[in-house]
Formats: sequence, C-alpha cells, structure tokens
Amino acid sequence: MQAFTDLYVSLDSTTATNSKVAALRRYLAEAPAADAAWAIYIVSGRRAKRLAGRPLLKDALQTLTGYPEWMVLDAYATVGDFAETASLLTEEVRAANACDDQHSLAHWMEQEILPLADLDDEDKKQKLMDWWQRLPQLSAFLATKLITGGLRVGVSQTLVARAVAELADLPRDVITHRLMGDWQPNAAWFKSLLDPDITAETSSRPYPFYLASPLEKAPAELGTRGDWLAEWKWDGIRAQLVKRGGEISLWSRGEELITERFPEVVQAAAALDDCVLDGELLAWKDRVLPFAELQRRIGRKTVGKKLLSEVPVRLLVYDCLESDGEDLRPCGMRERRASAEALAAQADDRIATSPLLDHDSWEALAAARDGSRARGVEGLMLKAADSPYLTGRKKGAWWKWKVEPLTVDAVMIYAQAGSGRRATLFTDYTFAVWQEQEGERQLVPIAKAYSGLTDTEINSLNRWIRANTLERFGPVRSVSAEQVFELAFEGINASTRHKSGVALRFPRIARWRTDMRPEDANTLGQVKDLLSLYGNA
Repeated sequence: MQAFTDLYVSLDSTTATNSKVAALRRYLAEAPAADAAWAIYIVSGRRAKRLAGRPLLKDALQTLTGYPEWMVLDAYATVGDFAETASLLTEEVRAANACDDQHSLAHWMEQEILPLADLDDEDKKQKLMDWWQRLPQLSAFLATKLITGGLRVGVSQTLVARAVAELADLPRDVITHRLMGDWQPNAAWFKSLLDPDITAETSSRPYPFYLASPLEKAPAELGTRGDWLAEWKWDGIRAQLVKRGGEISLWSRGEELITERFPEVVQAAAALDDCVLDGELLAWKDRVLPFAELQRRIGRKTVGKKLLSEVPVRLLVYDCLESDGEDLRPCGMRERRASAEALAAQADDRIATSPLLDHDSWEALAAARDGSRARGVEGLMLKAADSPYLTGRKKGAWWKWKVEPLTVDAVMIYAQAGSGRRATLFTDYTFAVWQEQEGERQLVPIAKAYSGLTDTEINSLNRWIRANTLERFGPVRSVSAEQVFELAFEGINASTRHKSGVALRFPRIARWRTDMRPEDANTLGQVKDLLSLYGNA
C-alpha cells in the first residue's frame, strides 16, 4: 500500500502529463502484477461498489475521537472531503499508535476493502476505526477514499494506455483496446495486458470510442460540402453493439456493459452478421422521445414489460467498426457508412441507420439545423467522408455543430462549498425563478450549477455569500436573493420529480448578471414556455 500511496502523491502533485506517465510507468514496472492490475483499475477511474456511506463514516469517526457530531460536520464543511476530514481528525489517535502499512495494494483491495461488503454496519465501523488508528495518515485517507468509491487522481485512460504501451513496447491503440470492456484486476489480467501477441483479444470487447469536437468556425471553412457527411446529433446513450461468434453485447461509452437493459435491441441484433456497430440508443415512439424518458431505463439492470412498453428503445447506427472479423476503422467514413447500412438492413426497425442529410449547400444545411429542437435533436454532426475511425477526441474529422443553448435569468438562493481543493470556497449554487402564487411572488428552485465562473468571479462571489448568509443547513447556506445569473442549458423537459415542474439538461452559468435586478429575473411561466420548442407544451 505504501508504494501505491507514493504513486498517488506523485500523480496528485503534478499537472504535467509526461511526469504522470513516467510515475505510472515506474510503478507498473516495479510492482507485483496483482498490485499493478489494481493500480490501473483505480487510477483509470474504475470503482468498486460503494461499501460505506457518510453516516457510517461519521459514526465511526465520532466514536473513535470522542468529538461531537457538530464538530465533525463543521470540520467536514470546512475541508470538503470526508476521507480527508477523517485522516485529519484521527491524527492525535494515530500518534499514540505505531503506524505501519506493510500489506500490498492487492491485499488491501482483496482482503480488507472488498470483504466489507459481507459485514454488517457495526463490523464495518470497527474495521474503519482500526484502519484510522494503525495506518499512516495518507494511507488512511486513501483507504477511506477507496471504500467510498471517490478516489480521483487526475489520470485519464488515455494517459494510462500511454504508460502501459511504453512499458510493454506495444502500439498504444492495442493497449487502449485491451483496457476497454469488463476485466478483473488480477495478476493474470496484467500479464495479458502486456502480452506481445496483439491478436489475443476477448470476443466481447468493444473498440475505443472516437469523439467529435465542438465546431469552432463557420462550416463553410471546412471546405466543399460534398466532402462531408451530415446527420442529426441525437441526444441518447452512445453505444457499441458487438456481435462476435454469435454472442451479442452492448457497451456504453463509459465502458459499462448494458446488454441486459436493452433486450429489444439485443433481440433485433440476432439477425445481424458478426460486426461491431457504433451508434446511439434512443427512446423512440414514432419519433425520438426526450432523454428524460430514456433515463427511466438507464438505472435498471433488468426492465419489466410495463417499462419496455412505455419506453421502447432503438439503436440508430452511424458507423461500422468491424465486419465479419475485419477491422474497418482504417477505412474511410463513407465506406464504413455503407457497411453500416448493409448490416442494419438485416435487422428490423429496432436497429436502423441514422439518416444522412442531403442538403447540397452549407446554407441549406444551416437552415435544416435551425429546426433541430422541434425534431428533438441537439444539432448536426459533420464527418469528413474520407476520415478513418480514430480514438478519443482528435480534432479535424468529426465535428458537432450544436444549436445555441437555451438561456434563462435566475436568482441564486443557495450555495454550498465545493470539494477537494475548492473545499473552502462556495462553488455549487442553486438558482430560482419567480412564480405567482396566491397574489404573491416567490422564488422556485429551477436548477443547480457549478461551472462557468472564472476564479476571480468565484472568489468575489464567495466573499459575498459569506457576508450575506441567511441560514445554514449543514454545508448549505441560504443567501439573500440579490444575485442574478444567466444560465445556459441544452434542453428542457416536463418533470413531476421537480417542484418547478421542469428539468433543465446540463445547466451551467453563462454569466453573472450584475446589470440586472433580481425582480427582473425570468418567471416559471416563461421557462415553461420553452417546452413548446420540443413539442411538450
């Protein structure tokens, strides 16, 4: 564990990519294979099941230290991270014990942390208190983060693939492919990751996804319209359908196996030849349904007949990455598209190709894009006709030409401190709009947002929040209804789960409206009028 702790310090103490790669490569070269496998699992963002919640952690911390609840909560509100709070508050207890950490990372994960799942809360509490007493401070912090599933070290899977590729002296795209999908962190897996035989792949593994970049210039600057394929930008779940040897699997962009959640698509795929198709899972009844409908199925491991009937799903395919065992990614987009169309034609309409737009000029395409919201889409995708299928977000060949976001002016009513390095700053905000009720105007919460402000604005707003706090509710503060912000968001849906009756999609702060009085912010009625843009009014 100490070696992994040292790796964590190295990764967390620098923003330089080369330094992170070098640190990870050194660790993987020196660590036992099982430890190396677990390190890759953890730093690449994969998580074990959350094994202890905040109430249990708080109870264990109070029992061990003797501190009252209010003191623990106040410390947490200041620090912003419970694992760090625990490691700091137990420092005095730890000083009275001989701290030692001789076990390996694999031992910690397999013999200490994962077995917590089989313990009751009292036994978990005793384990936590034992760790906090005998582990060095940073190791105690990491162990606590690992059981809550909240450890992040600023390392992308691309960076991990680069470090492993350098260690194994293999092409990076081979390692990236091997890191995809469902794998178990153990010594055998790590050895297979370094295997020089690049044909040794599992049958269900997807390919790394290619991601489009936002269009930052006029589309006419891309060149001749005929050199680009255009299609709608759907708002669903990006997915790969993998069929090899007759076995079918569905993978989300987050590398989650979601086969069982979309049985109708799997059933339709039985008619396909072996292939790997890239596309979008969409809730669909004669036309695409709002993403909020699809969300009803995202969290379900299995889907009942009622939900299958209420929210049917189809896969709209826009690329073919593999056909009958042949890797088509080096081929041009137009050629891959033809293969995708031929394959989709083998299935029923639960698998179809995303239609291409045949407008022959950029001006005509722009006019079609203006009607995106009425179609329930986010804009257009532009793909170079001769482009290969790449990995990650590489600019130049795929662009997303989205419609401008919707905006609303809202009043900030609550603020909460951030976490990690922003634990001492109020960076998470709740916004409201006006509603007329029984002859009185009152503010109704409409959205939460935490991105969009500069560091200077955050610091200024933080000072204002501290000086204008009305009440405290744990880490949350209510503030004077004085500050107005323009919120930008991608879409809006009717919602019975929200007091306002609407849910905003991807809200963020567009600007701080210091020029606007709070009474001039938008009303809930004006916000609900935006539903008509999607045919939901």
